[in-house]
Amino acid sequence: MGKTVASIIDNNPDMRIVAGIDITHAENESFPVFSAPSAFTATADVVVDFSVSEALDGLLEYCLSSNTPLLLCTTGYTPEQIEQIEKASETIPVFRSANMSLGINLLAELIKQACAILGSDFDVEIVERHHRRKVDAPSGTALMLADAAASALPNDAQYVYERQSIRQARNNNEIGISAVRGGTIVGEHDVIFAGLDEVIELRHAANSRDVFAVGAVRAAAYLASVGKPGLYTMSDLMRG
Repeated sequence: MGKTVASIIDNNPDMRIVAGIDITHAENESFPVFSAPSAFTATADVVVDFSVSEALDGLLEYCLSSNTPLLLCTTGYTPEQIEQIEKASETIPVFRSANMSLGINLLAELIKQACAILGSDFDVEIVERHHRRKVDAPSGTALMLADAAASALPNDAQYVYERQSIRQARNNNEIGISAVRGGTIVGEHDVIFAGLDEVIELRHAANSRDVFAVGAVRAAAYLASVGKPGLYTMSDLMRG
């Protein structure tokens, strides 16, 4: 993802990468690459993170000490890490999204509308598919979509991640979430609304990683312009 973001920025005359962070000491880049954020001593308008949740402490330490806005495009954060992110957003601008695709975030808005209209008369199931190397399951995007549904449903939603151990009929307040891992699937999410004698499906498929990088670059430009601390999302970006 870092290379994809760099490629897109190379074609944007209004942006420039001043440094990269890579623990593997990547070479042959047109910009300096450091093994840790603390090793970078120059200045930047935004830090963009497409790494792993374990990198959060170092990123927050650098961004808080340098007063640099932070764009988090990583998933798999623990509840404690989310608290850290929220605390940091009281001091610096922080933009966080489980999925940087504009299409996925539009899908989340459509899910809210559908749930507000369909209510508890339709069961909601989410099926996500990703490449075989993805570590976390369900995906952060699937959870984001489930949260979108839960926010618009009339009852307190219960997330159910597996059914083989549940020997009972489905409850009305359940949101089922299923994960598939295989091959080189970039990312696919199906949201199923199953009612009496009819089924409605909303679907998003990412055919390349470029869609995430394009959204991240737009979010970076937005974050650099906000000028005040806060926790920002793709909804803020889409509202403009």
